[in-house]
Amino acid sequence: MTVASASGHFEFDCAHGDVGTTLVLDARGQFSATGAFVREHGGPIRLGEAPDSHPASYAGTVTGNAMVLTVRLTDLAETIGTFTLTVGSPGRVVKCL
Repeated sequence: MTVASASGHFEFDCAHGDVGTTLVLDARGQFSATGAFVREHGGPIRLGEAPDSHPASYAGTVTGNAMVLTVRLTDLAETIGTFTLTVGSPGRVVKCL
């Protein structure tokens, strides 16, 4: 996860996502934002190939240096997963081959 002053970018195994707003924590350390989630695939991207992009919600809780993040595709009512992120930890992401 990379956070800028007015956006956030997420890298997943065979996918990526973006929110175009500031992630603001409430008094309980919770946040919720909407954005896009793009499924990727192995091999080259074909000329004219439309990205497999879906509207998504990104919601979570921050406690100390840890974040629990849940990603949900809003158009398909599908939960991609719940992930735990730690500040300063590079994580382990395997991109599609």
